[in-house]
Amino acid sequence: MSIEIKVPQLGESVTEATISKWLKKTGEMVSADDPLVELETDKVTLEVNAPTGGVLEKIIVPEGDDVEVGAVVAIFNEGGAVKEGKNNGVDDTKNVTLNNPSKSDSPDIEKIDIDNKNLLSPAVKILVEENNLNPEELKSSGRGGRLTKGDVINHLEGLKEPKKIEKSGQDIEVREERVKMSRLRRRIADRLKEAQNTAAMLTTFNEVDMSAVISARKDFQDIFVKKNKIKLGFMSFFVKASVIALKEQPAINASLEGDEIVYKNHYDIGVAVSAPQGLVVPVVKDCDLKSFTEIEKNISEYGVKARDGKLMLEEMSGGTFTISNGGIYGSMLSTPIINTPQSAILGMHNIVKRPVVDEDNNVVVRPIMYLALSYDHRIIDGREAVTFLVRIKESLEKPERMLYEI
Repeated sequence: MSIEIKVPQLGESVTEATISKWLKKTGEMVSADDPLVELETDKVTLEVNAPTGGVLEKIIVPEGDDVEVGAVVAIFNEGGAVKEGKNNGVDDTKNVTLNNPSKSDSPDIEKIDIDNKNLLSPAVKILVEENNLNPEELKSSGRGGRLTKGDVINHLEGLKEPKKIEKSGQDIEVREERVKMSRLRRRIADRLKEAQNTAAMLTTFNEVDMSAVISARKDFQDIFVKKNKIKLGFMSFFVKASVIALKEQPAINASLEGDEIVYKNHYDIGVAVSAPQGLVVPVVKDCDLKSFTEIEKNISEYGVKARDGKLMLEEMSGGTFTISNGGIYGSMLSTPIINTPQSAILGMHNIVKRPVVDEDNNVVVRPIMYLALSYDHRIIDGREAVTFLVRIKESLEKPERMLYEI
């Protein structure tokens, strides 16, 4: 029995994805729930699994093409080998809802009597023009020799490896290469530019002596790991300190919708992490109700999922405030960009030993971190922003305050 493999629902407001990679080949036997294809959306990368054991009978949409929710991307033969005969008795274009005709082009589809490389679909034409390519020089795999979007992307991928040219008897590497932006990277670029265009963004700074937090981690790390099977990191301290400060300055946990300010009475903290495909911001929900242990476990799980491209859409939505840690890469100071529709973001940086003056007017060396709070000045006043950052400083320099929320 042949089954159509379709693009599943991708989450709220997400209607389109890109075929990132086929994980199985045509004619390959697979088991139930084996991943067949990897889809890349504006937010995450996800896999579509085999419904049962069987054979991947036909790939309809090649890698690199865009597909809409509900589109048929492959034909799967349940429980048996590939059937003989043209199209295996299946109409491969049934219920396919793609953006343009070229999306059904594939090396597996029977060619027809059309032979014109310059007959380009709109999507292929845009890609060719954007990258200044000559269609006649590209290898085509579509019907009648037509170029598909996948052909152009494969050509661009081949340009990633530096080529050698001859000059003055010596081989030198090509000085430039062009690589098409991934869907996620394009979405990141759009959102960051949107934040700059819409928010009245301002950044305020402060510094915090990390001695107490470092001491607490040193004193209790072994016990914490033994009991909870996870390390006590810096981020849980910052999350808990942020929750206390957000409760005292509710505008920083709010968002602007039209001419209304929406104040949030829940504290869902986004933690910006780097993934192979770009920056992603999974959200730790209800941080005011969670312990240090629960927060550390959530962050650790999200970090693993981000590296493996396994984050789900629901794990990246609904944040009310974001914390970004550029310090792990060595950043001394930065002005982070707001993660819209949120109204503020806290930037952590590296910890460096610096000379400071203590309460007795002695110059001492302390592990200092610079903090940055970028905020939307349309709804957050400078007084609120500065007070918020001072509150975080106080909580981190005396962590026992967080225990009593004072």
